[in-house]
Amino acid sequence: MSNVNGVLVIDKPAGMTSHDCVARIRRLYGTKKVGHTGTLDPDVTGVLPICVGHATRLVEYLQELPKRYDVVMRLGSTTTTEDASGEVVEQAGVDAGSITTERIQALFQSFLGEMEQVPPMFSAVKVNGKRLYDLAREGTVIERQARKVTLYELTLHKISVDGDTVDVAFTCTCSKGTYMRTLCVDLGGALGYPAHMKLLRRIKSGPFQEQEAIPLQQIEEQAANGEDISRHLVSIPQAISFLPSFQVKPERIKAVRNGLATALPGVTAEEGSLICLFAGEELLGIHRVCRGDKGLFAKPEKVFPAEV
Repeated sequence: MSNVNGVLVIDKPAGMTSHDCVARIRRLYGTKKVGHTGTLDPDVTGVLPICVGHATRLVEYLQELPKRYDVVMRLGSTTTTEDASGEVVEQAGVDAGSITTERIQALFQSFLGEMEQVPPMFSAVKVNGKRLYDLAREGTVIERQARKVTLYELTLHKISVDGDTVDVAFTCTCSKGTYMRTLCVDLGGALGYPAHMKLLRRIKSGPFQEQEAIPLQQIEEQAANGEDISRHLVSIPQAISFLPSFQVKPERIKAVRNGLATALPGVTAEEGSLICLFAGEELLGIHRVCRGDKGLFAKPEKVFPAEV
């Protein structure tokens, strides 16, 4: 399969790493130019956009976008990994009567906005060239630098009592790099109980939603049956349709293709923001909005060939 470009939105199954998914897509589409837009842990399922061909140049933009998750937090125990896969390190019986809808909603409200979060030891963050989860498996615990993340929305769905534990199901919309495991531990701590993340599913990544995600197994079965799996790819222009666009005049198309800056008459975009330049329906490139002596102009960041 040649000249394949676009974003494949898969529904990642449990038990596979994001890198495993990328490796399978490379084989299915016959290209080395494949990359995902945000790691999901092996036990986590859900939306994983994978860029193929020239779409790999979109990774840096797509991975910066907010994510949305369905989460189940278990109150009553903490684990070594902050999720259900780890060993229990602390337990405490939960007074189920104290975990009310009103209390949880008030807590959620207090957590919204920008906050600092310390990455868990069992994470893919690199420190001095080594991933934290490799250090954790060696039994090494090191100090981690807190990162700023943003919680945009926390919506409570259900509170369930299970013996001495309580499960809280909710949806979280957040900035990239937010650890749901750590959020569960912090929420539990604010309630006065040890906690961990019991279940996690990503239901949205940037513009891509759960409803359009295709199970990886389904794509593999279709490929084995000789079906055209390129039809599942979201085109590059469609994948970045969340960005504003500008139509380039015919006499400037060649200059833009050659990587030259071009004026943006009539555009009111914020300086430093991104804008897509088009010739009709054809994407010319992704540009950064800059301000010069004569007003706003577009400085190229990614210029795309004609077949895109």
